[in-house]
Parts: sequence; structure tokens; C-alpha cells
Amino acid sequence: IPGVAPIGRLQLLPAPEARRGRLQLAQALVARDYQEVITYSFVDPAWERDFAANATPVAVINPIAAQMAVMRSTLAGGLVATLGFNLKRRQERVRLFEIGRTFAHAPQGAADAYVQQSRLGVLSYGSALPEQWGEGARRADFFDLKGDFEALVPGLRCRAAAHPALHPGRSAELLLADRVVGWLGELHPALLAPYDLVQAPILAELDLDAALGGQVPRFVEPSRFPPVRRDISVIVDESIAVDDLLDALKKQGPAAVVDIGIFDLYRGKGLPEGKKSLAFRIVIQDTARTLTDIEIDEVTTGMKRMLAERFGAELRK
Repeated sequence: IPGVAPIGRLQLLPAPEARRGRLQLAQALVARDYQEVITYSFVDPAWERDFAANATPVAVINPIAAQMAVMRSTLAGGLVATLGFNLKRRQERVRLFEIGRTFAHAPQGAADAYVQQSRLGVLSYGSALPEQWGEGARRADFFDLKGDFEALVPGLRCRAAAHPALHPGRSAELLLADRVVGWLGELHPALLAPYDLVQAPILAELDLDAALGGQVPRFVEPSRFPPVRRDISVIVDESIAVDDLLDALKKQGPAAVVDIGIFDLYRGKGLPEGKKSLAFRIVIQDTARTLTDIEIDEVTTGMKRMLAERFGAELRK
């Protein structure tokens, strides 16, 4: 997919380990059907206003063009511009990423006047999968990109949050160990017409250093003993986030709980207004012995009690 032409610049190269981590991240994104682009660090001031609500971007003293008068503080503008470039050339499915630097004024009192940060930006537009016979056509959505990021960065979590460039109610901040390291969501409807878009792309941006310095998967020897699955179905208030329930369940469970996931969400007939029904899958397995029914029941009973006490959850019959 054609991108915006890169601009040459001198920069200090990162340490070999960091370069290797960036290369592996780029390879993983390519394997997930994204294509890399390189866009200008000099951008239109309107991009900073629209995509970052940045009224005081870093100005270029002698810009080469009026639409390249400031330094970018987000990669979103370049990704959206590249999307528009491709749409005008009849590309209906566009999946892009960029690894690049962003620039901002340093906080008051800092030793340097400016700060620069390495970021990863990702954009998904059009169908979730290439045209094929095996799966029906559907648009890529928030959860597709969320799943890609969670697969790429172990330990990454989402929490609902507002962002000036994103659709209200369809945006989130990205967290690692309770630290906000990025954002993800659907482009705000008010930005579609100004950028000649028919439908909204899904965008995400992440602090690259935080992503590469996060948790690393490690090998765990598979157990020779059979796993046991138990399901917990509860009714909770609509306002309670699923991630909060999952985090609480994972903290409550002992080491023998090897997997916790949600497999059903229901709203509608048979439930009180303002309520939703959630069903969680609990997989229990010990690496040294077969667990007894009493031990398994103790685990699930403790989880049910915790959900009732902390979240006011009611067991669904």
C-alpha cells in the first residue's frame, strides 16, 4: 500500500536490544496482516488540533510548507492521511502501522525545552478479513484491534476513557501495570467529513518503550493431570466493566486456576432493566496431582462469594 514519502533525518540509534524488540514487533504486526508506513514528522497544525487537541504544538522555525509547520505529537494524522491516499486509489481494506517519534514541549522546569517519544501507531479500516468463502464479511471493529494489541503486548489492558479524536463511548486507554501507556478507539464522527472518510477507522497508539519493556511470556510445563472446567453465571449492573470482574477473579483464584475467560454476555428479556448477565469459564488444573471435588468447589465458591461482596453480583440459575 503506498504511503507518504519518508523524510531523512539524523538520529541516535537505539541499543541493539531495543532495535531487536522493534523489529520483532514490526514482524509480528506484518504477520497479523498490517503494512508499515513512514510519514513526515512535520505536520499540519490542524492535525494536532483534530487528533490531539494540542493548541501549542512544537513550531518549526522555518517550515518548508504551511501544511508542515509543526512537529507531530501523535502518529494519528499521518495514518489517517495515508488511509485517505489509499482510499482514493480504490483500496477498500487498509491496515497500517507506524513506529516513529513524536515531539512536545517539556514540562515547566525540565532541563530540556522539548521531549521526544517513540510511539507505535496502528490503523484498521474496512473488512476484518480479506474477501473469502470461509467467513462472512464484516467490518473491523474496536475489539479486533484490541485483540491484536493484547496479543502483541502481554499484560496490556483496556479501560474506558475519553479521547479528543475518538468516538465517545467507543474509546479506551491502554494500561500496563496500571500505568496509562496509550489509547485505542474509533475515530470521532465529526472528523469523517473533513478527512473524506465514509466510515470510521479504528486507531490505536502506544508508548513503544513501555510496550517493549513489559512482561515477557515464559514457558510453563504442561500438566499431566486433567483440567477441570467450571462455569460461573452472574447478573450484575450494566455499569460494571467486564475487565474489573476478570481482574478480581484472577486475583481471587489460587495458582491451580490456569485460565479465566468470559464466554457469554446477555442483555434483554428476563433480566431487570439496567442489568446484564455474564458467564465466566474457570479452568482448574494442578501440575502435581489430581484435584478433589472439595478443592474445586472451594475455589468456585470463593469466587462467587467475592463477586457478590465486591460487585453485588447475583448468581444466575
